[in-house]
Amino acid sequence: MHGLHLTADLHDCQCAMQWLTDKEALGAVCLKAATAAGLQPVGKLVHGFPATPQGPGGVTATVLLAESHLCIHTWPEQRGATLDVYVCNFGGDHSAKAHALMECLVALFQPRHSERNELLRGRVAA
Repeated sequence: MHGLHLTADLHDCQCAMQWLTDKEALGAVCLKAATAAGLQPVGKLVHGFPATPQGPGGVTATVLLAESHLCIHTWPEQRGATLDVYVCNFGGDHSAKAHALMECLVALFQPRHSERNELLRGRVAA
């Protein structure tokens, strides 16, 4: 159960609109980023939402990792995104890999402002 949970709320993203609206492109970059960070993708589900009167539809992308998960939600009409990276540390400490994945994704979205949190989960009793 012991692991690291990282979150980021990204505001005023300066990235190409593709990263906020294109489910195929976002899903592919999620797999590539997870692998580059040294994590093991074992499944992927990506959903694109329809456009609304407020603007183009966003995307929810989830990558199931052997170590846990990555999830991204985008709001193109607000040029925003939320990121969620969770790794369990069973059999080894994957914290550095989680941080590397988060840094890669934050760089992709290029936010002008972000709110980031880090939570240690499932502490093992002594």
